[in-house]
Amino acid sequence: MVVIQDILVSSEIFEKKFLCNLNACKGACCWEGDWGAPLEKQELETLDKIYPIVKPFLTKEGIEAIEKKGTSVYYDEPKENGTTLIESNACAFMTYDENFIAKCGIEKAWTEGLIDFKKPISCHLYPIRVTQNKQTGFEALNYEEWDICSAACDKGEKEQLPLYKFVQDAIERRYGPEFYADLENAAEYLKK
Repeated sequence: MVVIQDILVSSEIFEKKFLCNLNACKGACCWEGDWGAPLEKQELETLDKIYPIVKPFLTKEGIEAIEKKGTSVYYDEPKENGTTLIESNACAFMTYDENFIAKCGIEKAWTEGLIDFKKPISCHLYPIRVTQNKQTGFEALNYEEWDICSAACDKGEKEQLPLYKFVQDAIERRYGPEFYADLENAAEYLKK
């Protein structure tokens, strides 16, 4: 672990190589798992606010799930709010492109300039997960290894792309460019 601006950063963030390979996984992180994407407190309100704009980009099943359960759900086991799921456990905000690759309806609306919220930060940072220790106030960035991302690890290894560089935009969105610069400096120091 490395401490950067009071945030614990797992050494795997520097060591692992990663580059999404959507042709291999088809965006499985959007439909695999038992819970929706983790949401930060302010994102709950944001999802409610943007839903009418995002709705035309969603599937019929996604719309039905959101209108029945809301744009977010509290999940007991991880003890956190997450995106709503449809019956098959896919994210209600998930849609498909012409190649049947999972895409985010929120991100589609953002790409078209209709909203200024790209997608939940947990999705943008993935496969990095943010955990918070409420007792100490520390926040930690950890790599979440999942077999559905093995093709992304292989592709990242081939391209020699460190995980922290793969998620640069997301890190800067969440923590700012100064934090990312410190992260790069730490990576260089760890290489020595």
